[in-house]
Amino acid sequence: MKLSIIQMDIALGEPDRNFKKAAELVQNAAEKAQPDVIVLPEMWNTGYSLENLADIGDPGGSRTAELFGALAEEYNVNIVAGSIANLRGGNAFNTLFAFDRKGKTVAEYSKIHMFKLMEEHIYITPGTDQCLFELDGVPCGAVICYDIRFPELIRSLALQNCQMLFVPAEWPWPRLDHWRTLLKARAIENQMFVAACNRCGKSNDTSFFGHSMVIDPWGEILGEIEEENEGVLSVEIDTSLVQKVRETIPVFQDRRPETYGVSPDHPGNSTGR
Repeated sequence: MKLSIIQMDIALGEPDRNFKKAAELVQNAAEKAQPDVIVLPEMWNTGYSLENLADIGDPGGSRTAELFGALAEEYNVNIVAGSIANLRGGNAFNTLFAFDRKGKTVAEYSKIHMFKLMEEHIYITPGTDQCLFELDGVPCGAVICYDIRFPELIRSLALQNCQMLFVPAEWPWPRLDHWRTLLKARAIENQMFVAACNRCGKSNDTSFFGHSMVIDPWGEILGEIEEENEGVLSVEIDTSLVQKVRETIPVFQDRRPETYGVSPDHPGNSTGR
């Protein structure tokens, strides 16, 4: 499987400009790299123009689905279209959409954990459901930015056989070490691939460092955009490595969930109802 991660700057509060740019970047990646999967960053349609979301968000994600569903079908490519400001039922959500090669929506995930340092909790309604889907037969999952600080969420996805985790983000300076360490930890402890797409550029006083990357189940970084500029990272992965790693170090077999104090209904409990 070949992945193309699009690291882009985002025009704050300008959805028309961002839609045009994102479409051009996806088209260029599809034509030049010919990947199996293209990935976009978090909230690329508006950036964190939170106080304006009711006016500039995408109602029901319809504009996103129309554009990227068509591009996925045209170029015969899977698109994990990052996340957008999504308006639904009078509320704004931070929602990821993914499309298969036929342009069908195969995933819709609203960010569960709100990042209070950027006042996300004031303007955005948190999601309640996990995200699992398949691309070309590979079991995939997704979380968004701040979600990677909650390992129990991603472990739950791994226990449901997630083998590839997509992470769109707007992760700012100065927490580069946190970004790299948390992503590697999530890959190692869950023995899965992690494809993380971070934005670059600046919004008001906040700067974003990029460093989009792909990490394998051993925790090895297979590719990383080390500059803070826009770019496309294309990496080929062997998805069979997940099973090899899980057989070599069988952490899922060696777990003892009965000692962890989890609810009987938790998916990690083998005796759960």
